[in-house]
Amino acid sequence: MIQASPETMRLLLARRSHPAVTLKAPAPEGDTLEAMLTAASRVPDHGKLAPWRFVLIRGEARERLGEKLVEILERRDGPLSDERKAQELSRFALAPLVITVVSKAGVHPKIPVWEQQLAVGAVCMNLVVAAHASGFAAQWLTQWMAFDDEVSALLGLAETERVAGFIHVGTPSETPAERPRPELSDIVSEWSPQ
Repeated sequence: MIQASPETMRLLLARRSHPAVTLKAPAPEGDTLEAMLTAASRVPDHGKLAPWRFVLIRGEARERLGEKLVEILERRDGPLSDERKAQELSRFALAPLVITVVSKAGVHPKIPVWEQQLAVGAVCMNLVVAAHASGFAAQWLTQWMAFDDEVSALLGLAETERVAGFIHVGTPSETPAERPRPELSDIVSEWSPQ
């Protein structure tokens, strides 16, 4: 029998994304990080396909990836403004850890691609919740890099894979402001037979 878990409900009701710029070291590592990735992978997965994988970006690799982003954009568009260059250099350097959730969803004889993609989205959300449950904070971002073939190749993705999200993880340095949430009366209806 499932037992009530008020602590879990409190966590879910209070969970709030923390802007990546407010996430500082330390980041989870070792057993804590392994537990978070394990929790992230415990999602409904029709067919047991596990249509996801993780790419960790941390340490000096964060800055190096920013340099690569600048190289890609300047090769395409010419020199970037100082402001844009600084923005791209810091994309992955804001938080001490960025976990790239990669979708491997693809055509399957029994499992629709849409169901696989939903499972990957659930992985992203479980990862965010696991970060918060572990005493850290997180923000799920995509931005232009998630949809760019050259960046995907740089991250080691196959042509059939896509970035589902960059989960920025670290220790919160401030409490984020609450934002408006939808009113349940606006999003809940009850079906009844005609």
